[in-house]
Amino acid sequence: IAESPKVIERALNAGYEPLSFLVEHKDLEGEAKQILERYPKIPVYTAEYDVLVGMTGYALARGMLCAMKRRRLPSVEEICQNTSRIAILENVVNPTNIGAIFRSTAALHMDAVLLTSGCSDPLYRRAARVSMGTVFQIPWTYFDKKSSWPEEGMKSIQNLGFKTVAMALRDDSFSIDDPKLLAEEKLAIVLGTEGDGLASQTIADCDYTVKIPMSHGVDSLNVAAASAVAFWELGRKR
Repeated sequence: IAESPKVIERALNAGYEPLSFLVEHKDLEGEAKQILERYPKIPVYTAEYDVLVGMTGYALARGMLCAMKRRRLPSVEEICQNTSRIAILENVVNPTNIGAIFRSTAALHMDAVLLTSGCSDPLYRRAARVSMGTVFQIPWTYFDKKSSWPEEGMKSIQNLGFKTVAMALRDDSFSIDDPKLLAEEKLAIVLGTEGDGLASQTIADCDYTVKIPMSHGVDSLNVAAASAVAFWELGRKR
């Protein structure tokens, strides 16, 4: 389910197939109009705002929803083809964080996202909306549930030529602007779950551990904020 005209438009432009639209009555002649005109054969359901809120259980963003067909998820190998900077998310469960990370991925020079099976679904309505629709643009997939993480999953990434970077609160770490990191041809930036961060085994299996320097007694950043800092600094080859 894609919510709001901007998110829906990004999904449609990325080739996702619409099944039906749900639109607040007053928006039929507003932002929704151009989208609906592109798909004259797709069913459009409409009602007043109070009715829609009662049906959906939440306030619609900009008065529009679109049900779309999901795509077959590609393999990790397919996702990593022709990429040099990817993000790996380990058990990030909050849909808002997932959406914010995807938005930073798109904005800050990253090529793709890989998720462990414990992560929230990037196509969950709230995640898609917070991402501003970039979940429909950035290539992503889950690691195979049959393979173990981090052992087999990490090994598969390293076998594809990536050096792995654990974002973790460790003193024995590289500076985020270390020239050695920036010179790597392929980097996979690994970010951990809210609260606990990366598992100790994941950190041990990574090629580098990187800590974002902080001040004023702050010891950590929200995972979405940390992703933006890491992607900005490491997302471009120097």
